[in-house]
Amino acid sequence: MFYFTADEHFGHAKVLEYESRPFSSVEEMDEELIRRHNAVVRPEDAVIHAGDFAFVKTRELAEEKYISRLNGEHIFLYGSHDNWLGPRRAPDIHTVQVDKQLVVVCHYAMRVWPRSHYGSWHVFGHSHGLLEPFGLSLDVGVDCHDFYPVSFQRLQELFQL
Repeated sequence: MFYFTADEHFGHAKVLEYESRPFSSVEEMDEELIRRHNAVVRPEDAVIHAGDFAFVKTRELAEEKYISRLNGEHIFLYGSHDNWLGPRRAPDIHTVQVDKQLVVVCHYAMRVWPRSHYGSWHVFGHSHGLLEPFGLSLDVGVDCHDFYPVSFQRLQELFQL
């Protein structure tokens, strides 16, 4: 199973205010994001994080505090707040083929993307639900999906294919 998500902002206290998240503290937000993630993602599932995963300084700290506690095999893309990944440690864009469907993942929304004119899908973050979907593109940020990752099957339903 494949899951897509973005904009978790683990450890980022200001996101509570910026996005009016319904948590009383960053600790509560972090724990609830982990709980909801693990409620749907199994250890053998693949999860592609489209940026802004954690507001920490090092990969070791992200691993210790968050990644080690999340089910799944993880692929991380750079977002606006991903210095913990270090230089050249993660791509800006990732493509994956699932059940013959090409999915293009990037932190930022694109009007056109690889193979968009052939029916590929584009999932993104960064916008926290402020951008309307465009064609076969969708914001998979946690703020848009009740703080859960989005499964490939859910994308199929949303794109009505």
